Amino acid sequence: MLRFVLTHRRAVVLMVLVALMWSTAGLVSRHLESARSFEVTFWRSFFTLLSLLVILPLFKGREVFGQMRNSGKALWLSGLCWSVMFTAFMVALTLTTVANVLVTMALGPLLTALVAWIFTSHLIAVRTWLAIAMAGVGIVWMYGGQADLSAQLTGTLVALLVPIAAACNWTVVQHSQAHGQKIDLIPAVLVGAVISSAVTLPLAWPFAATPHDIGLLAFLGLTQLAIPCVLSVWCASKLKAPEISLLALLEIIFGILLVWVGANEVPDSSVLYGGALVIGALVMNEILGWKDKI
Repeated sequence: MLRFVLTHRRAVVLMVLVALMWSTAGLVSRHLESARSFEVTFWRSFFTLLSLLVILPLFKGREVFGQMRNSGKALWLSGLCWSVMFTAFMVALTLTTVANVLVTMALGPLLTALVAWIFTSHLIAVRTWLAIAMAGVGIVWMYGGQADLSAQLTGTLVALLVPIAAACNWTVVQHSQAHGQKIDLIPAVLVGAVISSAVTLPLAWPFAATPHDIGLLAFLGLTQLAIPCVLSVWCASKLKAPEISLLALLEIIFGILLVWVGANEVPDSSVLYGGALVIGALVMNEILGWKDKI
């Protein structure tokens, strides 16, 4: 079992690294030769599964697998949410631009507030309602200025499943904790990888990926998903929720820049302006929420 003292400063640095690692998916997906859609998802999830089978015992101890067998249904519900996130993200990248996917995913914290309000009667602060409205304007701005709207919209609707699943995941975790059951999110990531691999395997067959593609997707499974997911859950023990949300937004900036420079995928001006409005709404909401708790 790994021993490492995680301080607040180290957690901040790690979260910046996590955001950078997350952001590589778009760039790598643009350099695939033959793999498409569900096959891309299958290979990434499969290599995430293999990676976690090695990482989890190092990080949590060998007893982690026995603990998983004795966990309640909340762990498996959380894993199901993770599987939707894994699958929808990669499929969306094959349907629309990286910028569209990342900005749509950024709606996660606001959708989480809405889901909590609907299912747990959790009150939404005025600042969050304003942020939701501001982000909505940003999304309309993004797509109002794009040509070929129908093609972009399909990918965006798939990408929207990611923040919806994330919101459901958070609600499951909070509900379980309120009833005295603590969910370990790191094993839940493993469950998500198993479900995603199993569901997408028949949809991916027959395989078309070249050895080059498989190598790139193995890289994503380990360094873009398995390692950063484990690190982000670990960092959550030292960072406040607004800190994590703000640092995670770096994924959008890193991701758009990487695919811009590395794959010549230049975002439309409407995406940049609308995306800036969405990010601004999130930053405003998190900073004001942080101040309220101080």
